[in-house]
Amino acid sequence: MENIKTRILLAEDDENLGLLLKEYLIAKGFETELFKDGEKALKGFKNNHFDICILDVMMPIKDGFALAREIRMINPAMPILFLTAKSMKEDVLEGFSIGADDYMTKPFSIEELLVRIEAILRRARKDQGPLGQSVFTLGIFSFDATKQVLQHGDQVRKLTTKESELLRYLCVNKNAVLDRNFALKNIWVDDSYFNARSMDVYITKLRKYLSDDSSIEIINVRGKGFKLLSQ
Repeated sequence: MENIKTRILLAEDDENLGLLLKEYLIAKGFETELFKDGEKALKGFKNNHFDICILDVMMPIKDGFALAREIRMINPAMPILFLTAKSMKEDVLEGFSIGADDYMTKPFSIEELLVRIEAILRRARKDQGPLGQSVFTLGIFSFDATKQVLQHGDQVRKLTTKESELLRYLCVNKNAVLDRNFALKNIWVDDSYFNARSMDVYITKLRKYLSDDSSIEIINVRGKGFKLLSQ
């Protein structure tokens, strides 16, 4: 594998599961550090470099959602995958609203976890990819998809990987319809209900980020997808 130097932060309070996952990931070529609560994981994140964080939602002292919010404050683009015993829609949507790249509900296949990690890392490390163009002008904004930066004057916003990918697809299809299922399958891998709701959350975020320019609009095209309107 080409992931020998990839560093994973694993926050899991179930000692047996945590050790099992750590040993498996190390065997697959990932450098993995295990933390048993959210507070220790946050300290570890501040003191070391990581390429992806795998966070259990239900942890003592600081839960996975709180931990993810603090990680996002430090590094808005850090890939995050949630592990949760909860399957309620509200919990999944909360994870996506924080900016999670993916989630898995326990019990899960450890092989599937590996596939999802690799998919997230491929998206995070993708440079220009098949879309070609990576720098766009949207009204008063400039958007660099490679650097994942949206800028307006002195105001610079670092986007998450999914925010950047979705905005890039919208820019490439500016003033035309971005097919909803196409975006889901290319950014979220599949078009499940939860992923579709997650994309709606990201669309709302992008609208907020671009709200300083009234000439820019992201509209819903009923039954088809989204359209970015801009001169």
